[in-house]
Parts: sequence; C-alpha cells; structure tokens
Amino acid sequence: MDTPLKGRVALVTGGASGLGRATALSLAEAGAHVVVADIDAAGSEETLGQVTSAGGSGEVVALDVTDDAARRTVVEQLFDRHGDAFDVLVNVAGIDRPGYITDIDLADYQKVMAVNCEGPVFLTSEFMKRVQHLPEGRTADVVHVVSLSAITSGSGAIAYNGSKAGFLNATRCIQRELREKAVRLEDGSERPFPCRVQSVIPAAMDTPMMEQWGIPGHLMMPPSAVADAIRTLLTLQPAAFVPEMQIVPRLEPNFPR
Repeated sequence: MDTPLKGRVALVTGGASGLGRATALSLAEAGAHVVVADIDAAGSEETLGQVTSAGGSGEVVALDVTDDAARRTVVEQLFDRHGDAFDVLVNVAGIDRPGYITDIDLADYQKVMAVNCEGPVFLTSEFMKRVQHLPEGRTADVVHVVSLSAITSGSGAIAYNGSKAGFLNATRCIQRELREKAVRLEDGSERPFPCRVQSVIPAAMDTPMMEQWGIPGHLMMPPSAVADAIRTLLTLQPAAFVPEMQIVPRLEPNFPR
C-alpha cells in the first residue's frame, strides 16, 4: 500500500461528517495519523471507527473552532503528545445559515463568520506559531477548504458567501506573508518558511450541509473526490505549492461562472 503520509499527524476539523470525514479517511489511507476534531462527539467517534476499521490510525478531540481557548489548548496538547510529527492542519469545518437581506438573523450571520472564517484563520495562527520552528528540510502543511461560493454570489447566501470570500482573501494574505518570511542565505539563495498553505475551492458536494438547498445528487461531487484532492496537495514536493485549486462536478450547471 502506498503511504506517502506515514509518520505525519493531521488535524482535520469538521471531521464528524461530510468532507471532514472523507478527508480523515483519505489521509489515514495514505498513512497519516488523523485527529478527528469536531463539536459532534458521536459523529467524530463514528469517523474514527471507520478509520480504524479500514486499518488506519487516529484519535478524537473535541474542538469548537470558534472558541479561542479551545483552539489554543488543542494545538498545544497535540504538539505535547506528538511533537513535530504533528505537521498537518486541514481546515474543513463550515456551516451555512441561509438568510436574505430583509430577514437575515444577526446571530446566524455572526456564527457563520466565526466558524467559516475567524475560526480557521486563528487555528492556523496557533499552528503556525509552533511549526515556524521546524528544522531545515521539514515542511508542514495547511490546507484551507474554501468554496466556490467565495467567488460567486447567490440569493439567500449572504453569510456563507461572505464568510468564504473573507476566508479566501485571508488565505491569500497568509500565503503572501509566508513568502515574505523566507530566509535569505549568505550565498543569495532563499530558504522558505517551513510551512505552506494551500487552498481548495470546491463546488457543491453531496454532504449533509447541502441538503437544505435541494440540489440533485447527480449535480454534486462525492466528498471523497475533494478529500483525495486534499491528499494530493499534501503529497506535493516541498518546493511547490498550489495557491488555489478549483474543483467542480463535471455536470456543474453554472461553470465557468
């Protein structure tokens, strides 16, 4: 079996269902020890059960990505437990609360922003504070799951589209900052910051979050398709990175948009 991620520990948020679960399974199949993180304890345990039943390795942590103290604690504990082997973070967790401008609920809007943008940005920040000290020759990885909604607009989707657009631009800012953090050596060459941040921009997937929109299944991708793309990004040679990967169903009715 090909196990290109063997020896690496990967934290996957939103791991209790949907794309998070598919990502945990895909990374475990590639040899990673996956940390299934979610607020849904039962769903997380179910994901872990599927990982171990398939011969993979993993564990469960409770994590509300909107809770700053929880973000700090989980990152600290994983580094204490696994050391520098903990070098992968995949920010999958996301929610949607539909609402039109005439009836949108403020609490729903703030919750979507907190889960979809603020949470992953600050979880990445905590992770970066640790991996910035990795020795030369090591490269940690962060993958941000954005959404095609970041670059489109839709009725009743102010909170979701806005949060994903903010997350996409925040990701671009992080990528620029990391480029500027490269170390210039005496011979004029540069050593990159020891972590790369890549993003996946998927269109509709057949996950529980999409049920409210009533999209026919044949117009959506299985989450495993996007999970395998995430795995591919993590196995790229360290000298390269993919700033943004758009991935859409072949029958997507409005692409290119």
